[in-house]
Amino acid sequence: MVKIDLITGFLGSGKTTFIKKYARYLMEQGQNIGILENDFGAINVDMMLLRELESENCELEMVAGGCDAETHRRRFRTKLISMGMCGYDRVLVEPSGIYDIDEFFDVLRDEPLDHWYEIGNVIAVVNAGLEETLSDQAEFLLASEVADAGSIILSRSQEVPVTKQDATIEHLNRSLVKLGCRRQIKGDEVLRSPWNEWTEREFEQVLNGGYCTESYRKPEYREDQGFQSLYYMNLQIKKEELKEKMKEALKDPACGKLFRIKGFMQDENEKWIELNATQYEIQMNPVGEGQNVLIVIGEGLEEDALAKYFGTPAR
Repeated sequence: MVKIDLITGFLGSGKTTFIKKYARYLMEQGQNIGILENDFGAINVDMMLLRELESENCELEMVAGGCDAETHRRRFRTKLISMGMCGYDRVLVEPSGIYDIDEFFDVLRDEPLDHWYEIGNVIAVVNAGLEETLSDQAEFLLASEVADAGSIILSRSQEVPVTKQDATIEHLNRSLVKLGCRRQIKGDEVLRSPWNEWTEREFEQVLNGGYCTESYRKPEYREDQGFQSLYYMNLQIKKEELKEKMKEALKDPACGKLFRIKGFMQDENEKWIELNATQYEIQMNPVGEGQNVLIVIGEGLEEDALAKYFGTPAR
């Protein structure tokens, strides 16, 4: 059977960066892997960021987004069926940062997937500097991602003191209690060391982390209470000006609750730049290829307020 790992992470946690490191480790061990990008969005930026991994031992696949949840689930199942015939040793599933974890378990219980795949690991990446105050839906998503995780990894741990890391773990436990989940995470269960310091020991710990099967309440939310994504295409703006606009928009309450801004742009030399902005930091790094798009993700997004920063979103 093909091992399959789910790697979750709330918006802006660094999930894609972790997957790059984890995938490289698996390939160094001689594993033939497939990576499935499973995003609800119509444009999958993270897929482009993983292109550098493509090789004889790593193939990338994507579930097309921009559809309702049930259609998305069917597409996810169909893609896993086709990948089950490719001879992989392991498949890594990277969902969006607002993914319903139950979909992963439910789909893998269906025939023929239950005969082809064996769940290996559920891995949750959590920002060590997690915000103290989140909406009820954000708290639910956060708790659901860690409830079944065999490995919980703190990202950006080198940027915050141990006291804040402890506070983040306490936050996770409060979120679990709020959902009626009996699991409580102990400090020594969490991987805190920075990824660039990892040795084989840490990777093997994750590789053998497995998963849990916890129960918790699943609240219902109206469609207008959910997370939103707005797409801005072909922005004609200079790098430093865009950086300042992203910084201002993230802090402007009139724009709504912004969790992340991501995408690509070309500089004056027509070189591609990856954009990744959260409340914690703004990164603008060179990248081999891209698409001229900026994606704003958040709750209660106000298009009129955002227009002064990025113009009119695509329809």
